[in-house]
Amino acid sequence: MDANLYSLFATHAPADGSAACLVVPGGTSIDYGTLDAWSARIAHALVGAGCKPGDRVAAQVDKHWQVLPLYLAALRAGLVYLPLNTGYQRGELEYFFGDAEPRVVVCSPERLGVVATLARGSTVLTLDAKGGELFDRTRELPADFATVPRAPDDLASILYTSGTTGRSKGAMLTHRNLASNALALVEAWRFTRGDVLLHALPIYHVHGLFVAIHCALLSGSRMLWLARFDAKEVLAHLPHATAMMGVPTFYTRLLAEPGLDRAACANVRLFVSGSAPLLPETFRSFEERTGHRILERYGMTETGMNASNPLDGERVPGTVGPPLPGVQIRVVDARDAPLAQGTIGEIQVRGPNVCRGYWRKDDKTAESFTADGWFRTGDLGSFDARGYLAIVGRGKDMIISGGLNVYPKEIEERIDAMAGVEESAVVGTPDADFGEAVVAFVVARPGHALTERGVIAALKAEIAGFKCPRRVLFVTELPRNAMGKVQKNVLREKLTATTPGP
Repeated sequence: MDANLYSLFATHAPADGSAACLVVPGGTSIDYGTLDAWSARIAHALVGAGCKPGDRVAAQVDKHWQVLPLYLAALRAGLVYLPLNTGYQRGELEYFFGDAEPRVVVCSPERLGVVATLARGSTVLTLDAKGGELFDRTRELPADFATVPRAPDDLASILYTSGTTGRSKGAMLTHRNLASNALALVEAWRFTRGDVLLHALPIYHVHGLFVAIHCALLSGSRMLWLARFDAKEVLAHLPHATAMMGVPTFYTRLLAEPGLDRAACANVRLFVSGSAPLLPETFRSFEERTGHRILERYGMTETGMNASNPLDGERVPGTVGPPLPGVQIRVVDARDAPLAQGTIGEIQVRGPNVCRGYWRKDDKTAESFTADGWFRTGDLGSFDARGYLAIVGRGKDMIISGGLNVYPKEIEERIDAMAGVEESAVVGTPDADFGEAVVAFVVARPGHALTERGVIAALKAEIAGFKCPRRVLFVTELPRNAMGKVQKNVLREKLTATTPGP
């Protein structure tokens, strides 16, 4: 039986190919039939560029509607789609291309020079709002394509997630992983063809690419496609939507808009928040203004979605609800023994949604799974009496800023390599807009005149902006415990003590 995810989408598409799938407000409307034809042409173009089943196709492109048929084309041709954050810079791209060895790299025209230099073994094609070279290659190609059969455990996508060592790991997501999770979400959140999903998320991330788009495609519904999140623009289109997915930052910024009220949200049945913890204050303020209780869920790159507050029933602020159908979650101690209700421990997950492991990193894969097949999330949490999971912290000091993962070690290594730096430590601090902001503590060597502005500017030339510290604080030494380990909890407390109250 063919397990290709595109085949699943095809069976759920409206019989009427003229039904709208993607609508760009004030611009283009792409129906399901047109989407199928474009994905077929692009699949032919990728095969013509030398792609064979299992080859990787990397994409670092802005959010144009043309990216959706590119993703679907990769699935149809049995290729492995590798989306890359548009903020990634030269050093990051060099590592990704070297590790994944993509056969084809698709990028925005303005990035062509850098990408072509770094991806020398790949065919590099451009894509923009006019189609670019990729679409130019499809002009004479057929509008149909025989979808390549895939086994359930064949790879569909690789998504890189930073590691605490500073070396990114490529989570290997299979057709089964993505299909099982999408089917569970459509059922849990009851998406139907009558839904209109307001899509303002980026599409290089699990949330925007898989959670949002897959719910629309598997329900045959349509999306209002916004290039980025802008609170005023989102508010203007909310009356035409029935559902919206976002990160906590979306909701805090909407709350700053005077026009956010019950009337603006009258047609919306579901607001979903994820990718970072939603503050209880945000949950309560949004309910007071709109009458809607935001549905918070829990997922990660390696597993897709694991738990969700219920569509019907109580949505509890500060929790992510019970496990989704087909997903098992347990909270364990340091020996992987399950803990009693209410006891905090490491969250582990098992189910068809969990990735195969990490690309070309067998050692990391082995470390990430228990002997009985549970995935070690590194997150800390507990279950309450209702069976709702609460996330109380994260192991290994990961920071989530604006819904995006930031790993301190990667930033620390870059700061430590700067002239005049003795050592550094990076922590997250609560931020009303982004959830968490990145802050660096730096110990300078004697005789070196480092500045906050200089350190930040140097980092911005090397890594994505969302990873760069908002603040750089210079200290004479870093606090350490008896074992010599930097006490980041002390640094966080220092920030709290020096931050003025409201």
